[in-house]
Amino acid sequence: MERSNTEIKEKDVIKLNSKKGLLAMLSKDPVNLERAIRYVDYEKRLKKLQVELVKLQSWVINNNERVIVIFEGRDAAGKGGAIRRITEKINPRHLKKVALPRPTEEEKTQWYFQRYVNQFPKAGEIVFFDRSWYNRAVVEPVNGFCSQKEYEIFMSQVNEFEKMILESGIHLVKIYMSISKREQAKRFNEIKNDPLKQWKMTKVDEKAQELWDDYTTYKKTMFEKTNTEIAPWKIIRANKKTEARTNSINYILKRIPYDKNIEV
Repeated sequence: MERSNTEIKEKDVIKLNSKKGLLAMLSKDPVNLERAIRYVDYEKRLKKLQVELVKLQSWVINNNERVIVIFEGRDAAGKGGAIRRITEKINPRHLKKVALPRPTEEEKTQWYFQRYVNQFPKAGEIVFFDRSWYNRAVVEPVNGFCSQKEYEIFMSQVNEFEKMILESGIHLVKIYMSISKREQAKRFNEIKNDPLKQWKMTKVDEKAQELWDDYTTYKKTMFEKTNTEIAPWKIIRANKKTEARTNSINYILKRIPYDKNIEV
């Protein structure tokens, strides 16, 4: 139940009178005070987490560490938005965001993992994958972009591949953003009706609702086979974007053993 104006507490009035509070109130029509207060609280939490991300990156740089964070999930689950919030306050010279297009004809002749390995971090760098080698675990077989044999080879190699990544000294974080079928349909509709976002809608996206159950089947198999003790999956419930973003950051901070007392 939403609070009426008479139920707004003094501390909430202060939040609403801030720059972020006023923007949050005026950004939606009709005005929703409850939502505006939640957004101000989210921005406050996000800022604290971003300070910790700066510390994490400083630790990575100072110790020549290498970090890979992969984001998987349903189409329109908010992977790109989460990566933007994670990276917006840290040093862009020591990070890389990777969202690979479909493979070229030359890449199709190479070892499947090769084009991903080419994007791996150098010393002092964090790499964020907006979709990763796990395309072959779900998206490709569902849409007929790989053969059954190629899929089976991938599934037989991926755990050993990730073991080699970890043994080489790279930190690996695996996040899967999960949304409901109804929420995905809602977001697709918003994208289609927003001239500034229509470019995001792909042919694969257009079939996602129709192929929902097929995605679910392959997703379950992926978790069963690749949720290992050394490289576990973290499922982030992403129907609420703000919660998904802060939960993703919290998990990254938990998985990487950075120095929390480092001065930045």
